[in-house]
Amino acid sequence: MSIDQLIVFLVLALSLVLFVHGKIRYDLTALLALLAVVVSGVLPTDLAFEGFSHPAVVTVAAVLIISRALSNAGIVDIIARQLSPIAHHPIMLTGALCIVVAVLSAFMNNVGALALIMPVAIQLGRKKNISPSLLLMPLAFCSLLGGLTTLIGTPPNIIIATYRAQVDPSPFAMFDFTPVGVSLSLIGLVFIIFLARFFLPDRKGQTGVQDLFKIDSYLTEVVVPEGSKVIGKSIRDLEYLTETDIVIVGLVRGSTRLSVPSSFEILNPGDILVVEADSEDLDVLIKEAGLNLVGSKELCPESGNEEDKDKSSFDKDACRQVLKADNMQLMEAVIQLESPIIGKTVLNLNLRWKYGINLLAVARQGARMTQRLKSIRFRAGDILLLQGQPDSMPDSLKEMGCFPLAQRPLGLSPRKDTVLAISIFILAVALTTLGYLPVHIALVGAALFMLLRGTISLNDAYKSVDWPIIVLLGAMIPVGTAMEMTGGAQFIADQILAVSGNLSPLATMGLLMIATMALSNLINNAAAAVLMAPIAINIATLINASFDPFLMTVAVGASLPFLTPIGHQSNTLVLGPGGYRFGDYWKLGLPLSIILGISAVLLISIIWPL
Repeated sequence: MSIDQLIVFLVLALSLVLFVHGKIRYDLTALLALLAVVVSGVLPTDLAFEGFSHPAVVTVAAVLIISRALSNAGIVDIIARQLSPIAHHPIMLTGALCIVVAVLSAFMNNVGALALIMPVAIQLGRKKNISPSLLLMPLAFCSLLGGLTTLIGTPPNIIIATYRAQVDPSPFAMFDFTPVGVSLSLIGLVFIIFLARFFLPDRKGQTGVQDLFKIDSYLTEVVVPEGSKVIGKSIRDLEYLTETDIVIVGLVRGSTRLSVPSSFEILNPGDILVVEADSEDLDVLIKEAGLNLVGSKELCPESGNEEDKDKSSFDKDACRQVLKADNMQLMEAVIQLESPIIGKTVLNLNLRWKYGINLLAVARQGARMTQRLKSIRFRAGDILLLQGQPDSMPDSLKEMGCFPLAQRPLGLSPRKDTVLAISIFILAVALTTLGYLPVHIALVGAALFMLLRGTISLNDAYKSVDWPIIVLLGAMIPVGTAMEMTGGAQFIADQILAVSGNLSPLATMGLLMIATMALSNLINNAAAAVLMAPIAINIATLINASFDPFLMTVAVGASLPFLTPIGHQSNTLVLGPGGYRFGDYWKLGLPLSIILGISAVLLISIIWPL
């Protein structure tokens, strides 16, 4: 082993550790790996950033923009409206949702397709009394299966297509992945729809805001009396007056009703505050701040005896307006894998000042967290209960890297741009399928047309691009080049062949499949494809076989990360809403991985002969 190979393997090993540990986000880890191979002299400096102009990177960005544009055009609304009437049974509901998300994932970003259908699944599950734990993991896995079926369905396919162009005059075309992908998707769908429920936990009591957070039990009304020590001080001062864990949800001042009042709002005598706090914290707050309790522990009760009503002069109608009127919204949201708030606390973020929202509660793995909100460090998959203005909440959630779990409003009719958006997308697919334009040119053209047409705004287009993935690909592609240039890929290929011994090429494909699947469960599947593609090419060269079946093996293996919640963003997205634990994934994922892994090797060997 040469010094250059040793450096590359050391860099990759350290990168793998950082990818798995997650302390440093994967895009930063990729940049560190790129910097290491360049500074060490393994990779020439003029090749350092060629990955950012790579067709695979451009194609992934274009697909993300088109996915958002198609969503804006109302396509998913039309599909989702058709699901409720047929969802009379858990199997029917699971089947309908899984088929829809798989079809969407064939032409959209996997996470985007899942994010669009997941709120529909949660809402329908609530109506049918079906636990989210029985629906969401199947949806996540089916979003990965759908991505197998086309060139643009998932980044690994795009990456593998460009590697094929290095050893063959032409890359894989749009539907070259379809025969294997559709076959595997059908096998996976049948298994998930009919058998997944036997491998999944049925965790009841997680089907809504009231069930998960029981927020009514924590909301109380207090009044600021004459002589209170907080008169003339701000709401922020009140919240930090004691060591209690309270949140000021609303304020009523005469005829003025404020939802999510500013942290700098000055308190006056007679102000009525709607406070979220448990009984112990509330008692401390009242004593320390000199407040009076004017409501009951039940928030804005709809009914009650006259004696209870006489105990309080509080205007219950005003309370309802503060908490339920159009100027306020309660929203469940899940923290996504690349969220900037991961690892931070409420104190670090200053949510009310920066985003204009209140954090009322946090749930992790299906249960409300009981520790103080101010001390909770957010993790990917956490569910947040937020209060804020309906018009600003969507933008705030985007900035926070959170995805809303409330049901999306469904339109009553197709929007005017729906047909046009679909037509442009179909035209782009046709042009690349027929060979008139490379896929990255056709899709960039489609995205640009949708921007000019107004189907998606420029601001939304930039926000729709998953920049950590773009940076990951742009950085890891040159690292993969360094592994190839130093002979590292060939060295690993030699070791795989040495392990396989006198086994058949089919068995060697099986080993390659296992290695790729294992890697994709630990690191981003796009990075797994970048690292394994050169190895596949070298294996094919050494045994004098066709490159295609080995590259297809890597493409499929990189897209089957079913064993862990960190294997893919789709898996992470359903972790909190489904109430899953880390070990729940392999219970369903292991049998599914075995079935699909074996089926994939056999199908690839038939459709892409050695």
